[in-house]
Amino acid sequence: MIYPNNFENKIGFDDIRTLLKERCQSSLGRNMVDELAFSSDADEVNEWLQQANEFRRLKETTDDFPMQYFFDMRESIARIRLTGTHLEENEVFDLRRSLETISNIVIYLNKGNASEDEEKVTYTYPALQRLTTDIMTFPAMIRRIDSILDKYGKIKDGASMTLASIRHELQKTEGSISRTLYTILHAAQRDGLVDKDAAPTMRDGRLMIPVAPGLKRKINGIVHDESATGKTVFIEPAEVVEANNRVRELEAEERREVIRILTVFTDEVRPHVKEILDSYRFLAIIDLIQAKAAFAQLTKAFEPKVENKPHLDWIRAIHPLLQLSLEKQGKKVVPLDILLEQDKRLLIISGPNAGGKSVCLKTVGLLQYMLQCGLPIPIGDRSTCGIFKNIMIDIGDEQSIEDDLSTYSSHLMNMKQMIKNCDAHTILLIDEFGGGTEPMIGGAIAEAVLKQFWQKKAFGVITTHYQNLKHFADDHEGVVNGAMLYDRHQMQALFQLSIGQPGSSFAIEIARKTGLPEEVIKDASDIVGQDYIQSDKYLQDIVRDKRYWEGKRQTIHQHEKNLEGHIQRYETNLEEIERERKQILKRAQQQAEELLAEANRKIENAIREIREAQAEKERTREIREELQEFRQQVQSDDTRGLMSEEEFARKLRQMEERKARKAQRKAEKAQKKEESDKRQQTFGAERNSANDLNRPLQKGDTVRIKGLNTIGTVENIQGKQITVIFGDVRTKMKAEQLERCDKGKVKSEDTSAANKHAGLAILTSKMTRATMEDRKQNFHQDIDVRGMRGDEAIDAVMHFIDDAILIGMSRVRILHGTGTGVLRQLIRQYLRTIPNVSHFRDEHVQFGGAGITVVDID
Repeated sequence: MIYPNNFENKIGFDDIRTLLKERCQSSLGRNMVDELAFSSDADEVNEWLQQANEFRRLKETTDDFPMQYFFDMRESIARIRLTGTHLEENEVFDLRRSLETISNIVIYLNKGNASEDEEKVTYTYPALQRLTTDIMTFPAMIRRIDSILDKYGKIKDGASMTLASIRHELQKTEGSISRTLYTILHAAQRDGLVDKDAAPTMRDGRLMIPVAPGLKRKINGIVHDESATGKTVFIEPAEVVEANNRVRELEAEERREVIRILTVFTDEVRPHVKEILDSYRFLAIIDLIQAKAAFAQLTKAFEPKVENKPHLDWIRAIHPLLQLSLEKQGKKVVPLDILLEQDKRLLIISGPNAGGKSVCLKTVGLLQYMLQCGLPIPIGDRSTCGIFKNIMIDIGDEQSIEDDLSTYSSHLMNMKQMIKNCDAHTILLIDEFGGGTEPMIGGAIAEAVLKQFWQKKAFGVITTHYQNLKHFADDHEGVVNGAMLYDRHQMQALFQLSIGQPGSSFAIEIARKTGLPEEVIKDASDIVGQDYIQSDKYLQDIVRDKRYWEGKRQTIHQHEKNLEGHIQRYETNLEEIERERKQILKRAQQQAEELLAEANRKIENAIREIREAQAEKERTREIREELQEFRQQVQSDDTRGLMSEEEFARKLRQMEERKARKAQRKAEKAQKKEESDKRQQTFGAERNSANDLNRPLQKGDTVRIKGLNTIGTVENIQGKQITVIFGDVRTKMKAEQLERCDKGKVKSEDTSAANKHAGLAILTSKMTRATMEDRKQNFHQDIDVRGMRGDEAIDAVMHFIDDAILIGMSRVRILHGTGTGVLRQLIRQYLRTIPNVSHFRDEHVQFGGAGITVVDID
């Protein structure tokens, strides 16, 4: 129940309707705004609010929702219920576009995802999807319209064979008229009867020639019209009169055929009138919902969950109309915090005039009514809301000369209705309770009426200046005082509601501020007595102290929040530091494992070389034992726990030093033995190989790179290019980069190197790793050999591929250009000779095509 009849006007809801209508797409939505009604069903209100929330979310996350054609065709569709009526071309075109919008909306809202464990479909916007239930779409009707209308909404020539024939003949006749008329016009221009720049003119649907009045008898024809100035007459030549008559006949036939086509189509639509009207109501609801979403954005409102009980606990509630008005003035509205629940059902608000009591009352009434009409409201997101079955209001002056009602009488009539109809599910909003009559009896009656409201357990917000009503809260459970705060020093209202203490009217202070003589103020104080003045002063002091301590409480609360934030930040930083420390230790462990693997590889290579040199098995066994001992030493040290990075590094250094010393001692022993064998073999070997060192290199010769100790074997010789195998790597080099070396010397050097290598394996691995890392960082996957000669390009590619294999690159690109194709062919012939190259091909045409070769490396 809403009381009184002009309730919406009193709380400003009429202005809310206007704001909603301004945001509707069409008259469909505007009519739905007029149908907005108060509901006391919590489930229904929650459904309305969820629809608005989902649409607001939809507009924020997507821009492809179909909102383009909201045409209101309900009147036209209702008209064709009568047999013999038909829709016009423009109506059919609007029908087609709006039906397509309805269909697209239904399809959009029914998009869903099937659950894996259930056969149930979940929808992105479930509340909006529920609106589509039983809503029919008409794809066949849309296709039928497309068969008779073109994209501009005009009847197609092919809508019927008769229409096509009529329009063909009409076009041919009009063309004939045009040609004849231009022939006559050109002849008249040659004879000087018509101006050179004259052109045929359409008058009354007939083509005519403009002629000066004095020359009209020179042209055989019918004068149909003359210009407003009388200086030109329009003549229809006799040669085209019949043709123009035929055009008129064809146009009439065309119109009859169009009406016949539209009538046939309308007959097809007529059986579906009810379903079409239901679809347009759905479109109207969608228009209303999008207007609600736009209104929520305007007022910064949201859609709270409504509980099925009388209750409200609002934080930072704002009157939307006041907010919009103050924003235009560059001001801000003061938010309202208010609580009404079972143990605080009736709120008695007191305070100074113009202090915001009535605004507070209207804010509660407007927001609760908006909420129960399904509109988003501007309150804080931590607020909770309930539902009331009755909202009754008594605001303003309702005196009526016609009804013989004074101001006080009208208030009493409202009190009578409220006492009669209120219950535990009613919220009462009463402004200036008991006002309008003699204060003593007015206050007494107001207290008696208030007692009736209290006994019926009604909820309410009541404003008053009466002291007895302020005291009523102290003696009755469920009644609480509230005060609109006032700054006594600056003499201005703060528009803030404080619940828990009554407020002062500040009558003496306000009177003094307005400039009343001090003599008058003193007399007034004497009349009411010093006790009243003192009690009012005490009340002001209580309110002031409460404001002070409330400010202190909020400051302490803010400091606590800041402190909690700092603590949380420090804890997060500590966790991050601990996590980073563990990552550093883990990285160090990984580096140790890599170091072990590197040493392992080096020593295995040494073993392989010794085996190939037919070394003693006892030496091989010793090297393997050393390797195993090194591995056990690394693994026995626990570096995973909470060991610091310095301790871990120190342990690694100690391990490396122990291994280096041990390896050095063994290497020195082996070296002494090898040196004695070397001295015995050197003289004979040098004499036998002196002649061999000076001859040209041949296949099978043992060679080394000048300035290096790396030993290889010549596999093939092509001119100055020599293919050499170094261990497992095959490469091409120029002859001047190589020098021959003696096999026996190589073997003894290799043996000595292998012995030394075992001792320096760990230290060497660090240098090798650093070199490899440096090469990896500076290596580029692309090489450009355009403009080089063939041998230069091959040499550059050879080094490029060797580096790629060395650092483990899986794919590289060679940019050689297209040109004559010779460079591309030479490079690919070379690539075929490299075992590590698994595949090569042209780059994708989009990135260079045949001008680039992509090489895959195993």
